[in-house]
Amino acid sequence: MMLSSSSRSLTWFRFLVIFLSLFFAGCQSVTEGPDGLLPNGELIIFHAGSLANPVAQLSAEFQELYPAVEIQTEAAGSRTTVRKVSELDREADLVMSADYQVIDSLLIPEFASWNVLFARNSMVITYSAEAAYADEISAENWYQILLRDDTDVGRSNPQADPNGYRTLMVWQLAEIYYDIPGLAAQLEKASPPQNIRPKETDLIPLLQTGDLDYAFNYLSVALQHNLEFINLPDQINLSNPVYQVFYQAAAVQLDGPEPGETILREGDPIIYGVTIPSSAPRPDLAALFLKFLFSSRGQEILEDQGQIPLLPPLSSQTELLPENIRELVDLLGSN
Repeated sequence: MMLSSSSRSLTWFRFLVIFLSLFFAGCQSVTEGPDGLLPNGELIIFHAGSLANPVAQLSAEFQELYPAVEIQTEAAGSRTTVRKVSELDREADLVMSADYQVIDSLLIPEFASWNVLFARNSMVITYSAEAAYADEISAENWYQILLRDDTDVGRSNPQADPNGYRTLMVWQLAEIYYDIPGLAAQLEKASPPQNIRPKETDLIPLLQTGDLDYAFNYLSVALQHNLEFINLPDQINLSNPVYQVFYQAAAVQLDGPEPGETILREGDPIIYGVTIPSSAPRPDLAALFLKFLFSSRGQEILEDQGQIPLLPPLSSQTELLPENIRELVDLLGSN
């Protein structure tokens, strides 16, 4: 029996529908992740400048697992980062800060409900091999070198970036540790306003071009960018929990969440924090990224980048965490 042209067209149309259905089903199986999920869409991450390299590697490997996810990242000083959410009403799925207390003081409880502490770091002095007195500086004489008239010393903005106020804390602690009255003020004078940048990674090109001789930065940043660096004593580098009480001898006045308000930030060990803002457009996707961050592979990436992971991550609000990461995080203070 001969088919009419209209019947043949209908048959071909049905064949095409079946073919396309099978084709796209096959495409979906390619994007299926290890959890049997099919995540897709855009994931927006606001993060500290010192996390740029780790976040880039984490994002690349996450996208290998979930190819249908597009990740947009944006780096800034941590206080600037959180204010994009709290003051500018910008949407972000994840906020990652170089100081967990920035999240506690500027986001919780109005803009986020929990905070996970996930990595540690250390303050160092970075420089290039061509810096003035590069062949002289050491962990013992660093402050004498930096106070010489012909050296240029850089730092980041303490109102925008935790590295900036941690630098001021290092100077205050050094004054006590070395028993040199006025040392902190002398070091601040040796690093004038024109040598200040919004975040710590902005100092790297100035070291590389010779516009700065030295800059205070994180150990992880020094390692990631192959910079020369001086390790400071644990008593002043804000890395060692053993010296937490001593670190509290240093304090910096910072702008508060409201105009005219201030926050007194006391010294303590450097610990990074991460949260999903209450206004996050894709919280489930953000939680999936955090599950990867807290996995053994995610922690390996952090460690390879010089950012020592907390094992396990810690939170004081574990009951509020997304279900898929709750078992990966310990209650802060439970040990």
